[in-house]
Amino acid sequence: MDMSPPAGAPATSAGPEASGIVSAAPSPTASSAATGAVLHISAQNIEFDTDHLDASAGQPFVLQFDNRDAGVPHNVEIRDASGTSVFKGDIVTGPATAMYDVPALAPGSYMFVCDVHPNMTGTLTVK
Repeated sequence: MDMSPPAGAPATSAGPEASGIVSAAPSPTASSAATGAVLHISAQNIEFDTDHLDASAGQPFVLQFDNRDAGVPHNVEIRDASGTSVFKGDIVTGPATAMYDVPALAPGSYMFVCDVHPNMTGTLTVK
């Protein structure tokens, strides 16, 4: 009758793959979806379906990630110009869809990458 594990529930969505980046702030899953845009990206044949995404500066957004590669793990990490991770989504094994709540970002150009397959990259432009 130990009720403490459910209190640690946020750790399940920001597991070890998240490296504490997402878990730094308790993220309300629906509130950022209500205030920001929903961007879509898919992975298939070990590549993203786009190499460019656009987002509004200063507004959180939802990144809907569709991993279409059966039995293959993928995720999306966003890095700033210096290569520092600003967001890291959980790795999901396809076929599966993940909804990543991405915090508001400053204007600029960011790289997105799959941590499992570093050849899968693109540019996120925030303006």
